[in-house]
Parts: sequence; structure tokens; C-alpha cells
Amino acid sequence: MGRKYFGTDGVRGRVGQLPITPDLIMRLGFAAGKALVARDGLGAERPAVLIGKDTRISGYMLEAALEAGFSAAGVDVMLCGPMPTPAVAYLTRALRLQAGVVISASHNPYDDNGIKFFSAQGTKLPDAVERDIEARLEQPLVCMESAKLGKARRVDDAGGRYIEFCKSTFPNDLDLRGLKIVVDSAHGAAYHVAPSVFHELGAEIVGVGDTPNGLNINLNVGATAPAALRAAVLEHRADCGIALDGDGDRLVMVDAAGALYDGDQLLYVIARHRARSLPVSGVAGTQMSNLGFEHALSRLGIALGRARVGDRYVLEMMQEQGWLLGGENSGHIICLDRHTTGDGIIAALQVLAALRAGGETLAAACADLTLYPQKLINVRMPAGFDWAANPGIDSAVKAAEVTLDGSGRVLLRPSGTEPLLRVMVEGREDAVVSGQAEAIAGAVRQAFGE
Repeated sequence: MGRKYFGTDGVRGRVGQLPITPDLIMRLGFAAGKALVARDGLGAERPAVLIGKDTRISGYMLEAALEAGFSAAGVDVMLCGPMPTPAVAYLTRALRLQAGVVISASHNPYDDNGIKFFSAQGTKLPDAVERDIEARLEQPLVCMESAKLGKARRVDDAGGRYIEFCKSTFPNDLDLRGLKIVVDSAHGAAYHVAPSVFHELGAEIVGVGDTPNGLNINLNVGATAPAALRAAVLEHRADCGIALDGDGDRLVMVDAAGALYDGDQLLYVIARHRARSLPVSGVAGTQMSNLGFEHALSRLGIALGRARVGDRYVLEMMQEQGWLLGGENSGHIICLDRHTTGDGIIAALQVLAALRAGGETLAAACADLTLYPQKLINVRMPAGFDWAANPGIDSAVKAAEVTLDGSGRVLLRPSGTEPLLRVMVEGREDAVVSGQAEAIAGAVRQAFGE
């Protein structure tokens, strides 16, 4: 059965439009609650879930709707307020709950929102469970009798617990004393925890994006708008800068000179450091991982696996291969020996640990990695358009591959959320890459007569 509401990262959309409406979100909570109640092994105890959110103003409304739905299904609810997505994953596992729920649209603007679920193990829900929830969404909402309704309560010191967990992933024999670090929390869910983690490890902190008002999440700050981070690093003469996205699971960094480092580069720093003491057989990336990153890993004797775009697919590959490291160039980095899911704060700590242990700067740690130029063009196309079978598009792709002559890549992939075809070309020369990407995009537009 195809998914009607769930995408690659939960249920997401514009607030007030399906599926992000109060009535549907209440039914989603009820359907998820009934799926939990139906599971075996709980005995006479009621299942319980944790609900966290980011700082969007719509979080209040959606939190109340979810709470009502879960309660009607006979599921207890624990509320932790604004917390990063990976914090909810951790707390769900630490509190021995049946599921965790995050109200967030990650790096999207404030007027979007979404719902994503974590299992009791702190991982994304399996596809089968999401299909079960979707099937139950089509059934009527029938409230449990009063004696069996779920209860709700607040979690005391959720932020403090998560801060201590993050700090525990940093080596005991290292600290951050003597470093000045700019921390950009994107006016998002990590605003009240991320600065404390690095400060308590000894760093002097300059805060950016740490005054959320419900409407400014990701607005000109954070991992998707790193100019603010770069400016603050240069202004305060900081040693480095760390930028998260609105829900705290994405990371980019800036060095003292203002140079930006993406997910591929930061994952390389971590893998390179790990390989000095333990064998690292492979790292999971995606189809978008840079070819230069792959070549640099190869020189270290580390294989790069390419999963579908999306951190859940990266995690699936890591689990299948038995690998501990993986991520996306957008900044989702997963260290499975530290956490069950991608975590921007923990990823930053692993990078800083590598730099402190080696006595290096980011520039020195990435000296052997040269990223290839990439050009990505999003081409809007009619729904259902069979681009893969079009001879004009196929001819343009083959021509680009001949021009690149084995020193680059061409990737076409449809968006999972919009009627777009993403055209990506990568190679050694920027002008060639841009020209071939434009040629393929033009062939796509011509194919349906735009």
C-alpha cells in the first residue's frame, strides 16, 4: 500500500493545510496510539509516548491535538517542550517509552510543520508501522472509556538530561578550554541546550540564533543560512563556529578564517580520526555525497556506500553493512557508537574531539579532501511525467557523461515531496559542470514543452 501522508521523514506540510490540520493531527495521534496499544508484550500497562517540539508557534496547537489523540486511544503522554529531534530519540529510549514524537519541519520556514516518530529504540519507525498508522487513520476515532483514557505530564529537566548525554559522547581526557566557539541554534529547538553543552566542556560561547519567537526559526540563521555564522566568527575572532538547523539534527561548521565546511567534510574529519586507532571499513553516504569525498576516503582505505537521499536510508545502509559512520552533505551525520540517530550537537563534538586530539584546525584536517564542483538544478515537471523514458533527456545525459569523460557524475532524481526533477552534475571543472547541468535541465523542460 502506498503512503498517503508519510514521506521520508514523517508527515510534513503547510500549517492549516492537509495534512497539518488540528483534526487530522488529532486523528494521527489516535491512530498511532491504537497501533501502540495493539502491540504485544505490554501486559496490563498502558503504553506511553514522549512528545517534543521545536519553536514554531504552531507547535502549541499540534502538541495539544496529538495529546488529545493519544489520550483518546488510551496512551499516556509525556511532554518535554522544545527539544532537538535527537534529544527526543534519546529520551524515548532512556525513559523506556514505547515511542517518541517530534513536532517539527526541521529546516523549513516557520509556517510549515510536521510530525515524525521514533521507536522505543530511538530509531525511525519501520515502514510497516507507518503503514499500520496510515491504515488506522482511515478508521473512525472511537474514544476509550473514561477509566482507560491516557494521562499527560511534563518531564522534569529534559534539557539537563540531554545536555549530560551529549557531553558523555566527548572523550573524558579532552576538553574545550581555550576555544571561543560561535553556536548558531537557528532560533530552533536547540537554543537552550546547545550553548550549554559546549560551555560546560570549557569553551567560551558566542550565541547566535538563540532568541526564538515562534516566527523566526531558520530565518537567515542556522545550517541552511550560514552567512550569519561566518559573520559572527569573523566579528568575534572565534576559533570556529557551529550551526544547527531548526530541530538540531543538521550541522555545518566555519573555521577561524570564515571557511564553511559541509557534511561531507565534517564526516571525513571524523572518519579520518577514527581510522587512526580503529579499522573503519566503510562510511554510508548518499547519491549526493561529493566525489572528492569518496576519493579522499578511498585513500584512507575506507569505502563509501551510496544510499538514497534521506537520513533513514543512510541509517538502513549502516545497519546492513555494520558501519558506525554515515551522513549527508547537507549536514546530517550519524555516529552509531554515540547515538541511534543523526545529532548535530554530537556530530560537532566528534569533529572537535578529532581536532583536539590531533592538535589540528579544520583546514588542516581537510587538507587531503578537495570537493568537486556540483551544480544542482530543480526543474518543475508535470505530475506523472516519465522522464526516465524520454529520448531527449537520455541523449543529454549521455552527452554530459561523454564530456565529463569519467571524471564526474550525472544524477537525476525526482523529488519525494514536490513535482520536481533534481538535475545534478559533478566534475572537476566548474564551468563544464554548470554548462552540462543547464543542458540537461533544458532537455527536461523541452521534453514536456515548457
